[in-house]
Amino acid sequence: MFSKILIANRGEIALRIQRACKELGILTVAVHSTADQDAMHVRLADESVCIGPPVARDSYLNIPQILAACEITGADAVHPGYGFLSENARFAEILEAHGITFIGPTSDHIRIMGDKIMAKITAKELGIPVVPGSDGGVTPDDDIHAIANEIGYPVLLKAAAGGGGRGMKVAKTPDELETAFSTARSEAMAAFGDDAMYMEKYLGKPRHIEVQVLGDGQGNAIHLGERDCSLQRRHQKVFEECPSPALNDAQRQEIGEICADAMRKMKYRGAGTVEFLYENGGFYFIEMNTRLQVEHPVTEMVTDIDLVHEQIRIASGATLGISQEDIRFTGHAIECRINAEHARTFTPSPGKITYYHPPGGLGVRVDSGVYQGYKIPPYYDSLIGKLVVHGRTRLECMMRLRRCLSEFVVDGIETTIPLFRELMDNQDIANGAYDIHWLEKFLEMEKSL
Repeated sequence: MFSKILIANRGEIALRIQRACKELGILTVAVHSTADQDAMHVRLADESVCIGPPVARDSYLNIPQILAACEITGADAVHPGYGFLSENARFAEILEAHGITFIGPTSDHIRIMGDKIMAKITAKELGIPVVPGSDGGVTPDDDIHAIANEIGYPVLLKAAAGGGGRGMKVAKTPDELETAFSTARSEAMAAFGDDAMYMEKYLGKPRHIEVQVLGDGQGNAIHLGERDCSLQRRHQKVFEECPSPALNDAQRQEIGEICADAMRKMKYRGAGTVEFLYENGGFYFIEMNTRLQVEHPVTEMVTDIDLVHEQIRIASGATLGISQEDIRFTGHAIECRINAEHARTFTPSPGKITYYHPPGGLGVRVDSGVYQGYKIPPYYDSLIGKLVVHGRTRLECMMRLRRCLSEFVVDGIETTIPLFRELMDNQDIANGAYDIHWLEKFLEMEKSL
């Protein structure tokens, strides 16, 4: 087991990882920018190292500075959390070259799944169902109209190196195709420095279903059920639940085993999430995230498995200590992402938290690194915490969540809490009858009233 782990991240996920390390008796190192010197994970770490100014590229994305912090403190492993360098294959390679363990998959698996074209090809080879689309990348030299006609309209243009909804455009008719293609390429180049594109069938009203997997890199792998992440705004998840209200037991068992079997074939190491669009009983692979997900707590609440503990154990060389038969799914869990944003315009709202009171009680978990008096900096993602509740049934979970949202107080800044309070009173949400477009349509309708 490791003696000291450097956490190459910030905010609630850094604190989440730190807690797991403490429970395992492992010392922690917090790295931070000058803007985060008063952050909770910095205060609670055994050691801390300032790695640069506020801008992420000069601190949390600065590989030489992080490597120097490892050498100064004697950290023998790095946990990247999510975002920042968590899916950077080169970062993993550099750490391993310096004798420091990267707590995550191999650099080869990160690289394969980080390229959407290669990921789709690999998924297909591994027996994972995929969205009908181009066999590889699509360039201006290709006959894009012929490709689109073969797939069938509407089609979706997606950046091969993309994420977060950038570099994505829909063409509903042949007349829209060339404009959508050129616009998506321009966005992809601006966002990722790479204008490689691919094309796939655009599904009209799909749900976003993802399967949590764990592998030990030695051919053993399991799944921990699915999460429904269909409530999204601009392709960003805001509300996740486990299990999905759209699936039955046979469907979740089938897709879970397909994913676990694929991970065994890959000899995948660590935690990962295989993401799908789901429509009319069909699952269509869209990507695999080779890291811990923001929404991992809902899986933990339902399975009682600590995913960060397992990541650390596996990275230390241990075999998977859990079989598929050991996994027991109990009850229902929902997570709301609490952002420092206006609940309607989603304008970021950095500033000082003047009063903070999180909810509590049976089945309630709040993952957050903020506190009363904390100043939220304007330089990073607006997520300030995650409210996660568990109940014996979905109805009980919804009732508990409604109560928790009424208790949750964050003063001094705007947050998305009021939006979730409103959603709890919506009949579609109560019935679990929503797709990936539902929230944006709801917000547009609210604007017109």
